Amino acid sequence: QVQLVESGGGLVQPGGSLRLSCAPSGTILTIYTMGWYRQAPGKQRELVADITRGGGTNYADSVKGRVTISRDNARNTVYLQMNSLKPEDTAVYMCYARGRARDYWGQGTQVTVSS
Repeated sequence: QVQLVESGGGLVQPGGSLRLSCAPSGTILTIYTMGWYRQAPGKQRELVADITRGGGTNYADSVKGRVTISRDNARNTVYLQMNSLKPEDTAVYMCYARGRARDYWGQGTQVTVSS
């Protein structure tokens, strides 16, 4: 079964940057919106950002001005460039994709912001 595979997480100091990538493990014929959620320990999952096939974007207020989402439609890949990272950005980041018949999810990648 096709899944999404994330990469690019890790440990970074406050103020640093990370770039997350997410691509499907197989072929998905049609993908509409793609995006990123995150979940910190003891907290609910929250939307970080999403992007439509046409490039329209939506960001959580907590990341506006620090995060940029982009996608490559030819590769069905979505990216999340995160700058000026803060300790409160520490979470597991999961990507998703809305297909024609179902949604797809990744396993998640850990982002830890700590000195």
